[in-house]
Amino acid sequence: MSGMRKKEFMMNLIGRGPSRWMAAVSVTAAFLVGCDKSSDTAPSSGMAKTVTVALMPKSKGNAYFISCRKGAEEAAKETGVKMLWEGPTEPDPAKQNEIVETWITRGVDVIAVAAENRAGISTALRKARGRGIKVVTWDSDAEPDARDFLVNQATPEGIGQTLVEEAAKAMNGKGEFAIITASLTAANMNEWQKQIEIVRAARFPELKMVALRPCDDLKDKAFNEATALLNAHANLKLIMAICSPAVPGASEAVKQSGRQDVRVVGLGLPNDNKRYVKEGVTPSVILWNTMDLGYLTVHVCAALAHGKLKAGDVTYSGGRLGNLEIKGDQILLGKPFVFTKDNIDQFDF
Repeated sequence: MSGMRKKEFMMNLIGRGPSRWMAAVSVTAAFLVGCDKSSDTAPSSGMAKTVTVALMPKSKGNAYFISCRKGAEEAAKETGVKMLWEGPTEPDPAKQNEIVETWITRGVDVIAVAAENRAGISTALRKARGRGIKVVTWDSDAEPDARDFLVNQATPEGIGQTLVEEAAKAMNGKGEFAIITASLTAANMNEWQKQIEIVRAARFPELKMVALRPCDDLKDKAFNEATALLNAHANLKLIMAICSPAVPGASEAVKQSGRQDVRVVGLGLPNDNKRYVKEGVTPSVILWNTMDLGYLTVHVCAALAHGKLKAGDVTYSGGRLGNLEIKGDQILLGKPFVFTKDNIDQFDF
């Protein structure tokens, strides 16, 4: 409405008496506000945007990641972020890429991925970073330039050392062993295997690895792979299972085979393995608190989104976890923990 037309409109109404004039003020005020288009788009003051954290496991059906989710949801409530939980039903690098692309289109604030394929996921994560989305990896890493931080459950050196020490203890320091892994492309497990070999060669040269078999993170396939290993290697003394479904799968295979000379050690959940530990098939299970891993991951994502975590920091205050070490761009949950028949009943996850 032009200035001249507004003036004429007011003068005509004023000339019609006080009551008409008061009505004119109200009508004109409303009219003028309606003419001001800027008021339609101005944000309300004090309305902070809710941060959206998109969290992806390697597979949603794996008990390991189901346990991680409990801790992640705890941290989401504590930090006030909105958490999305999505992933393949079974390990599938292509599906992980597809989900990341969806999150990029949606414009989430932070993406956190447990990478099934290190190189395969990195292109999509770099794209996310290019769009201004913060990126965290957890449990299993992508290429370093594809993310801001890695939330690492423990150092590869610590995991490799603990696995070999427990294997050597079960084998009396010598003999043949085989490894069952999740996949031949899983970045974290490939790194653990490197460390296993370094520790074996340096400290336990009489241990001999005779096979490496993938189980696709599936208990039933681990059972089948373990059965095949038992049939193929008469002198096999131990199966080292380095993904959580493989420990109970391999233990059940050993139990059903009747082989009293073979043991299983590996990275697994205490609840999945209590009976095998108590029966002596699995003398020890190694892991970390998976709920704490999920909790720390979301806590880190929230801090990153709010600018409370940045490159160069050397410590991080992880909520109820206290002060944690940052080594370069890796935030460390802690050292591996060994579950045995003496302590396994104290844990429920």
